Amino acid sequence: MKNPHLVFVPSWGAGHLTSAVEAAKLLLAGDDRLSITVLIMKLTDKNAPKLIDPLPSTPLQFINLPAQDSESMGMNLIEKFKPDIKEAVSELTASQNDGASLAGFVLDMFCTPVMDVANEFGVPSYMFFTSGASFLGFMFHLQLLHDEHQLNPTELKTSDDAEFEFPCVVNSLPVRVFPGVVLEKEWCSNFLKICRDFREAKGIMVNTFMELESHAVNYLSDAKTKAPPVYPVGPILNKSGDADVSKSDGRKEIMKWLDDQPAKSVVFLCFGSMGSLGEDQAREIASALETSGHRFLWSLRKSSSTARMSPPVDYENLDEVLPEGFLERTAGIGKIIGWAPQVAVLAHPAVGCFVSHCGWNSTLESIWYGVPIATWPMYAEQQFNAFLLVKELGLAVEITMDYRKDNPVIVRAEDIERGIRCAMEHDSEVRMKVKEMSERSRKVLMDGGSSLSSLNRLIEDVIHNMP
Repeated sequence: MKNPHLVFVPSWGAGHLTSAVEAAKLLLAGDDRLSITVLIMKLTDKNAPKLIDPLPSTPLQFINLPAQDSESMGMNLIEKFKPDIKEAVSELTASQNDGASLAGFVLDMFCTPVMDVANEFGVPSYMFFTSGASFLGFMFHLQLLHDEHQLNPTELKTSDDAEFEFPCVVNSLPVRVFPGVVLEKEWCSNFLKICRDFREAKGIMVNTFMELESHAVNYLSDAKTKAPPVYPVGPILNKSGDADVSKSDGRKEIMKWLDDQPAKSVVFLCFGSMGSLGEDQAREIASALETSGHRFLWSLRKSSSTARMSPPVDYENLDEVLPEGFLERTAGIGKIIGWAPQVAVLAHPAVGCFVSHCGWNSTLESIWYGVPIATWPMYAEQQFNAFLLVKELGLAVEITMDYRKDNPVIVRAEDIERGIRCAMEHDSEVRMKVKEMSERSRKVLMDGGSSLSSLNRLIEDVIHNMP
């Protein structure tokens, strides 16, 4: 029998691409019969992800696809990539030696249109879900409510007080923490189509672990859910962090500052690769930090007005953004930065809590390093993640759970300060729970661990399902 070769198709977002590469490495470490090629989508704008160079003579290869215009977004942009994906895989299969055979595609959650290409090659599609099992359960159940019970999610936009029972979570789920895409007409239909496409996959890899989301994993494993087999194989983390050499000097300065701070004394504020704050909101945070008296490391960035979906940029003059005299008064205890080496910061013993946007990668990193989160979601499924962390798992404290990046509502200083104080309590129940979950997260991919068992089951299923 020939050895299985998988083709990974991640989307272009930094978090999705990085997670996909780490997932590929995890699979390769699990079985030396496997080989993997990752197809890299490049956007034409200057903020496209950095291309990954091929690694010759290794079981992990990269193919950089021709760039596409980023003005087309969502499913339309994926459709544009399909001919190039087909051509790349055709050339790949033609050049493979007799020892390897195409076994399937592993597709990012946003790349379901590529299932058509996999079908043309006569191989199965597997999904790599970069969020958690609870949110996957939310997607499946919302699609069921729409298709079988005629619920139109877009009609819920003005029903912030409404709550629904979702079997993937224990508590009733408020509409105010639904992801924005299901409440907007222009996005909802695509979201529901993705959910339907998921059901056609041969299996779904989920970046989570049983001990973290047992309720949701058990729900997804129930035959009544009609979901494909789900494989919780996380936490999949890029523990080396950002390797961009151009940022090495800034990283050294940040780490040196942290080295001079006492253990668990620093509040770290960072809102992800696309998170940004307006001036009014920045002043409220500044006021909260100063009143709290805690040491802080704050990644403060503003929206870029240049291109659509552009990442945020640094403020040019902090004195114009922050309260008068703030920088001078906090010079001994605080440091404001632009870009942040997030993984390295969370791993540092000086960090006591993380004011976070609750992106799933950031959530798993925070759990891994045992740092309690104070929730401040921005976009995507982050409001749902904040609800999960605070209400379901008890691994975070709330600053806000329903904040949205484009919403004009300002979170007030007293609420921010309250959340920071709760997250920084040294003997709190939340801190104890995070410490315990951190220890569990480090065992699941060891011998006998739940995620390693799930990974091995996935590999055997891939081999069994080979054409």
